[in-house]
Amino acid sequence: MKYVTAVWDDGGFYVDPRPYLAELPKFRDRLPVGAREFASDPAHYALGYGNSRCVKDLELSGIHVATDKSGKMTLEFAPNQWKHDAGLRISYSGVTHFSIDYAHAIDWMLVDTVLLDEILPDEGGGCVHEIALTDASITVRCEDLRATWGDAS
Repeated sequence: MKYVTAVWDDGGFYVDPRPYLAELPKFRDRLPVGAREFASDPAHYALGYGNSRCVKDLELSGIHVATDKSGKMTLEFAPNQWKHDAGLRISYSGVTHFSIDYAHAIDWMLVDTVLLDEILPDEGGGCVHEIALTDASITVRCEDLRATWGDAS
């Protein structure tokens, strides 16, 4: 990620969205509508446990990639039982790139959970969404995305 820090640091995770939040006003208007709404939501990066709409600690529960070349894809995240009252579904349109890169193996964790994410404008329009997980990172390059809180099963 370019601005957000989400790293394994000396036996624990260190996350910091502040550099991204400082830069976001400079490129927010270049993001597609759905990506702009999701990235600009004040709750998105509110790391405290009192905020059920912060992405941190959501659990990756599903990846659905269209096989009909429509460019549609969906990522589903289940709520963390201690923090969220609902899961999150992110629907992508016009997907041109999708990858999962595994950084290391944390064998004591049953599921990959979100550390933080970052959405940046793409060169030819659209956006790039990168999600740092506890054990991997996901990158999606697309025309736009739509994030919906609710049942993500």
